Parts: sequence; C-alpha cells; structure tokens
Amino acid sequence: MSARSFLDTNVLVYTDDADAPVKQSRALELLHRTRLDGSGVLSTQILQEYFSAATRKLGVPARLARRKIELFARFDVVLVDLSDILGAIDLHRLHQISFWDSLVIRAALRSGCSLLYTEDLQPALRIEGLEIVDPFA
Repeated sequence: MSARSFLDTNVLVYTDDADAPVKQSRALELLHRTRLDGSGVLSTQILQEYFSAATRKLGVPARLARRKIELFARFDVVLVDLSDILGAIDLHRLHQISFWDSLVIRAALRSGCSLLYTEDLQPALRIEGLEIVDPFA
C-alpha cells in the first residue's frame, strides 16, 4: 500500500467541474489511484463541504451529490471529534492557518497520512511530518 494520502474538498469538487477539464481529469485520476491502492483518506468535514460546494456552486443535484458521498465513503473516513476540534485550534494558533484548514490537517495527521492533497494551502509546506501537495499545480 502507498503512503496514506488525505484528500481535501477541492479534489472531490473538481470531479464535478466540467468547466475545469484539466483539474477534473486530475481529480478523477487521483481519486481512482488512491482508491485502487487503498491510500485515500477523507473526513466527515470533507464530505460535508463537498455536498455544500457541489450543490451550491456547481449546481449538482442533491440526489447525485448524496450518491457520490456514498461512493466517497468507501475511502477511509475519519470522524471529526472534540479532540480534533481542539487540536485544530492549536494548529490554527501555532501556524496562523484558518481553523477549517487546520481541522483538515488535524484529521490527516490523526489518520496517519503523510500527504495532504489540496490547492488551499502553500505547496511543499510541512506540518508535523505532513506534506502539503497541490495536485493541480
């Protein structure tokens, strides 16, 4: 199995974004690869954010977005809990990263990921051994 890789919301959202075909293709390839090799990890936060963004910003019908969440749930899904919220607050204070991004980082760290695929943070940044990678760069 490959190194565990945490997938941020934007990776999931781009799977529905036909207006960004290069990013859509890359997102689909990344999801396929991490699903096949068993390395992909998501959190309940990511699934919630996906539903909100896909239905609100891209107009994905709620029924289809729900079905996609059922499919995404085949990845290893981290349940965000109180310790994650408190840990995210500490990361936010220590690194001056938004609370929501800190919560993603916290879930990635707790689940043993060494990579975080996101376009929302500075690429090549390392936090407690977690490497930030922009899959669309």
